[in-house]
Amino acid sequence: MKKSLLSLTAVLLNIACTDEATECRNLYDAEQFSEALTVCEKACNMNNGNGCLTIGELYRNGQGVKQDYQQAKIYFEKACNMNNGNGCLNIGKLYYNGQGVKQDYQQVKIYIEKACNMNNGSGCYNLGVLYDNGQGVKQDYQQAKTYYEKACNLKEGLGCINLGVLYEYGHGVTRDYQQAKTYNEKACNLNYGLGCRNLGVLYEYGHGVTLDYHQAKTYFEKACNMYDESGCFNLGHLYINGHGVRQDYQQAGTYFEKACNLSNGSVCIFIGNLYADGQGVKQDYHQAKTYYEKACNLNYGLGCRYLGNLYENGEGVRQNYQTAKEYYGKACDLGHQGGCDIYRELNQKGY
Repeated sequence: MKKSLLSLTAVLLNIACTDEATECRNLYDAEQFSEALTVCEKACNMNNGNGCLTIGELYRNGQGVKQDYQQAKIYFEKACNMNNGNGCLNIGKLYYNGQGVKQDYQQVKIYIEKACNMNNGSGCYNLGVLYDNGQGVKQDYQQAKTYYEKACNLKEGLGCINLGVLYEYGHGVTRDYQQAKTYNEKACNLNYGLGCRNLGVLYEYGHGVTLDYHQAKTYFEKACNMYDESGCFNLGHLYINGHGVRQDYQQAGTYFEKACNLSNGSVCIFIGNLYADGQGVKQDYHQAKTYYEKACNLNYGLGCRYLGNLYENGEGVRQNYQTAKEYYGKACDLGHQGGCDIYRELNQKGY
């Protein structure tokens, strides 16, 4: 009888803990961060890993509390020690980004490997990325493939996508467009827009499939509807070129605009160039400036460099060498060599 009572108590405690954790996450998702913190602390103190994980996210993101990476790490470690894969994964991310700790790829590997061993698909995917890029480990496409496969089997779409990339380019495997198609289809069916976009590219160029612009359009549309900026961009290109659709610069512009608004700086630059050169639209340097500014604010050095060009040449703005230099300088700081070269030239001319 005593054993039965103890068992019943354990069950009731478990139910209470689960309820606290569910409420904790619901409050977080509703962006009621201060209330979430109180409830999540109760869940965490009852040894619920998701409660600890959510508190770590609050501190990492500065939501309802002052941003504090050290505190975030403490709670992610608690979650990880409770066999919560996302807790281990998030510690790995702190080490990867050098947030509250010194950047350390060895530590990244330790924690994301723990996550992967707990069948956390994102952990396996990120472990694959380390081997793919040779970060903290010797580059090894075979190992990358192993972890991407595990991630994909755990329904982590990014693992499927990267497997597709390995097969498309023949990294560590024999190039095989059919396999690339298979894995991108898996990702697309898991609602990963980039997988749908990659499928579209295979159909657009006839890689491993019969060239089919209509199929390409179908997959680009699906990707774009999932807010994948590259899908929107590729869809716009079909309309620019009249591939599988009637050539339509306005429709192309609509999709390019969507891609730019999804923070794809290279597309913002592309639209800016269309306005600067009057391609398919009336030449308009003011509009070009708007799009170059968007790209520059997204830290695309080429966008800053083109802004500098407008100010240097007085196109759509009053000519101002000092402002031009500022943009060239920002482009240079962002690693764009052209910005560095023009900045130096203007300095030599005394501007």
